[in-house]
Parts: sequence; structure tokens; C-alpha cells
Amino acid sequence: MKKEDFTFVITTFHSDKILDQCITNLPEECEKIIIENSSSTKLKDHTEKTYKNLKCYVMNKNLGYGKANNFGIRKSNTKYIFIINPDVILRNEKFDEIIDILQNKEFSIAAPIEKNSKISFNGKTQQVDKVRGFALIIKRDIALSTPFDENIFLYLEEIDLCKRVRDNNGKILLINSEVEHLGGLSHGNKDDFEMEKSRNWHWMWSSFYYYNKHYGYAYGLIKTFPKLFSSILKYLYYKIVNKQKQREKYKMRFLGLINSYFLRKSYYRPYRRN
Repeated sequence: MKKEDFTFVITTFHSDKILDQCITNLPEECEKIIIENSSSTKLKDHTEKTYKNLKCYVMNKNLGYGKANNFGIRKSNTKYIFIINPDVILRNEKFDEIIDILQNKEFSIAAPIEKNSKISFNGKTQQVDKVRGFALIIKRDIALSTPFDENIFLYLEEIDLCKRVRDNNGKILLINSEVEHLGGLSHGNKDDFEMEKSRNWHWMWSSFYYYNKHYGYAYGLIKTFPKLFSSILKYLYYKIVNKQKQREKYKMRFLGLINSYFLRKSYYRPYRRN
């Protein structure tokens, strides 16, 4: 295993402000594939002119996280795919450390931990049921045979992927190496209310979809109904106290769950006109 065995796949959406910091820290010798979901040709022009071994594909519509990653994986040619969010800083010494740890290890998926996390280790790796998707290594052949579920637009894609890989007897490793994850900045600013509405809608939709898919409709209802009830109460409360943004947030949670209960597709899109 060496650096040239990796392709970095980065899905972006209004990520211009933080993307340069991410790419600058990635090794030049590695291929990098960006999938831009906001139809921004400016990002393609900038990144392909500025960085080596980089190709940016601009989508004509917002594909969502999983489908965009699947697209990038199909465009790659290396043995390993390193899926990384644009708000992650993977410094060269940390990448070297990750490669050293994974040498001669058998795995389907592996992932480092977030800086300052409180996960305890007994060694350099530990086998787990799932890992977070902000920085995720997957063997390309596994990614092609078990791709991200493209019904999921946002949230729980990596949890669903890990479960399906594990069900096929794949091994998932957590790596005792920290990377910097700025958090909440992958797709737009934290204070972008349109993105906040989208996050709340999709978090609820994906939650029921995941449970229903793997454990059945009744189990999904049991797991998510308290969230539906809570969203109704909080919507009514914030309506009474006239806090519009909070009211809209819980309205979106309610709508996301209701649409998932009715088995409707994950249709809500932020900045649909773009």
C-alpha cells in the first residue's frame, strides 16, 4: 500500500470557501476527483488550473452525497478510494500514519477518528460495526459491488453502506489516527438557513428510511415516532413564541418524517433553482 494506490473523492456543494484548505493538504501524487453538485463551473476552472492530478466534474443537478460519491468512484482507477469531506484537513504526516497502520491489514472499509475525539483504543486499529463518513477509505472493488444507496440524498449513507458491507462479511476498521474535521461546513455556511432546513428534512427522512429498509416498517415507526411527536410539540411552541426560524426547523423535521412514512422519495433539495 502506497500513496499512489489512493484516489481522493470529494463531493462539494457551495464549498468554495473551505475546499482549498482541504486540497492543499492532500499529497500531489494522489489522484483527486471532485464532484460539484451546485453546477458551478467556476469551481472546476479554479481547481483544475490550481492543483495537480485533479479532475472536477460539474453535475447539472444536485445528486446528493451518496450518488455523487458513486459517480466519483466509477471515475477512479486506484485500488483504494479515500472519500473525504471538503471540511476535512488531512495533513501529510497523518496520511503517512494511516497508510503505515493499514499495511497488511485486511479490511473493506477503514476510517480515522476525528481530532480530539474521546475514543479509546487498545491498539492501532479496532474492528467496529460502522464509521463516520467525513473521512472513509474503501476498497474500490467493494465500492463498485456495494455502492452507496442512491435513494438516500443526505445522512446515514455511510451507516447504511457499513451495514451492507458487514452483512457481506466485510471487515470495518477504525484507525487510531486523528484528522481535523471542521464540522458543519461541508456544504454551505453553518448559518445558511436554507441548508439548515435541508439538513433537518433529510435527517428525519433518512432515519426512517434506514430503519424501514433494514428492520421493517413497524420497527422504523417505533424508533422515529417520538421524533415526530417532538417535532410537532416544538413547532407549536415556537409558533406561539413567534420564533420563525426555530418553527421552520421543526416543520422540516415533521415533513421529512411524514414523507418517509408514506414511502415517498427523498425529494427536498436546497437551492433547487441552482
